[in-house]
Amino acid sequence: MASPHSSSSDIRAVDKLLTAGGLTPRRKRTQRGWSGTSRQSERPVILPQTARRVVKSRVEIVRAPEWNAYPWLAHGFSTRTGGVTGAYRPGQRAGELNLGFTETDARENVLENRRRFLEALGAADARLVTLKQIHSSLVRRVGRADVDRAEPWKADGMMTDEPGLLLAIQTADCIPVLVADVKKKAVAAFHAGWRGTLVRIVEKGVGRMRSEFHSRPEDLIAAIGPGIAACCYAVGEEVRSEFGSQFAYAPELFTEVSDSDPIRDKYPLLFLTARAPGHSNLGPQLHLDLMEANRRQLVDAGLRQESIAVAGDCTRCQNNRYFSYRAEQGSTGRMLSVVGVRR
Repeated sequence: MASPHSSSSDIRAVDKLLTAGGLTPRRKRTQRGWSGTSRQSERPVILPQTARRVVKSRVEIVRAPEWNAYPWLAHGFSTRTGGVTGAYRPGQRAGELNLGFTETDARENVLENRRRFLEALGAADARLVTLKQIHSSLVRRVGRADVDRAEPWKADGMMTDEPGLLLAIQTADCIPVLVADVKKKAVAAFHAGWRGTLVRIVEKGVGRMRSEFHSRPEDLIAAIGPGIAACCYAVGEEVRSEFGSQFAYAPELFTEVSDSDPIRDKYPLLFLTARAPGHSNLGPQLHLDLMEANRRQLVDAGLRQESIAVAGDCTRCQNNRYFSYRAEQGSTGRMLSVVGVRR
């Protein structure tokens, strides 16, 4: 795998250094929805801009507006705002909404954050079901007995038609995908990192819904939540090779992006060399569009394109709003993407 981008703290350090020397940082031009280092996406972003406002004083939840047409359907993608956690950005005035049991955060903080999240979701009486996620294609059908399991199932997808349960996927860059059968009132949630996407976790999961609930693809709706987008997801050549062996459309998922390091983008003069053109070591990076990869799997599974909502938010670009494993170099919280059938 290619090394992750420099963190935002690195950029701030360079800003401070240059300002002290009397230099003014160059303002980086960006395209809407992208970092400015590669072409703008032509794919629809369904969640409106009004849903993207960051609210520091309360819990913020990102939703697919089309899903509001189904009152029985509870769903939402958490952000990092509105909780009590102080482990990841010490000293800040407002707490953060870490919803995963990590080594860094106290368990009581996570429990309080989850209580606040469920309350804001309008599902305070619902019971969360989580998994021990292992980047696989394993999908479980779950029920009320799975709420209090001493050890959660090892899998990366789950489904249910039991009211009162919320299926919860934990992410901090990977792509969360929620699916609902609007006729059978059954729901599913999937965790799709590049390994899970490679083994078709979402495509196989929809197949499981067809066998378990007799779901018809034309009755399914899907929402792809915030995750690391193609603008920031640099991968190694071996990843392209793996995808190329599995998907005919793999070339459409990758983009070669030159000089996409954020410090280099902001301060290009610092990286000028006397070497002749063509002899510099600043080669292009390979970027993977995981959101599009999972959208294509949903289409291949039979869902109508207009039934698939894509949030489009990049967790790394919007690290002030979302937890990002890459942006924070592994020391970060977890978000929850949830779906369930209301009682």
